[in-house]
Amino acid sequence: MTPLFSTAPVTDRVADGQSAVPVLELDRAARTYPGPPPIDALKPTTLVVAAGDYVAITGPSGSGKSTLLNLMGLLDRPTSGRVIVDGIDTSALSERDRTAMRGRRIGFVFQAFHLMPHRSAAENVALAGLYQKIPAHVRRNAAQEALALVGLVHRADALPTQLSGGERQRVAIARALATRPSLLLCDEPTGNLDTVATGALLDVLDDLNTRLGTTLLVITHDLSVAARSHRHISIRDGVLVPAD
Repeated sequence: MTPLFSTAPVTDRVADGQSAVPVLELDRAARTYPGPPPIDALKPTTLVVAAGDYVAITGPSGSGKSTLLNLMGLLDRPTSGRVIVDGIDTSALSERDRTAMRGRRIGFVFQAFHLMPHRSAAENVALAGLYQKIPAHVRRNAAQEALALVGLVHRADALPTQLSGGERQRVAIARALATRPSLLLCDEPTGNLDTVATGALLDVLDDLNTRLGTTLLVITHDLSVAARSHRHISIRDGVLVPAD
């Protein structure tokens, strides 16, 4: 069976022309919430995330992290500027096309695991492709491969209640990977984990980035989590700045 995931380093895949454009670009993207008074939650922002990047964004509550996440994940539209995913300007897309692009190209990992409690780990992962009308046998194969990537293929039949918090979050990562997205967008992925589980999860993310070239963007309050990234950016009052 042909693997669903390429194991070639990202530099090789770029050289082969598989990823010639950035995965994500914010081109002076801004978001203002109407008032009164209006709130400039995100000032005009430019950011480029290339294939194989591992970027961490930190900032205090109210700094604009959630607004930034919603724009990068195509959950919201900028008031001005553009969000470009895999070279496609999303500003002109209909909501239906944006939803389809989000499902195909962006994998989400949240602080809460959002697993179906009465479905096995493999079934939870396979659900990722359900709404894309991927055939069941392809979804099952993708689920097994994704669980192998996070070191949990031996727990494929376990229910979420039989898994530790760290294992549940790894299942959530596998689910995000199952549709082979261009970008893995992680929002406080270690927020519900203890120190040991956090370290193990970060090892998984490191491996995905180093071995497979998975493009990672992690939003976190935890500076020790951000320290594992290759590029650390801070957001303050809706403005992105280099981290101290």
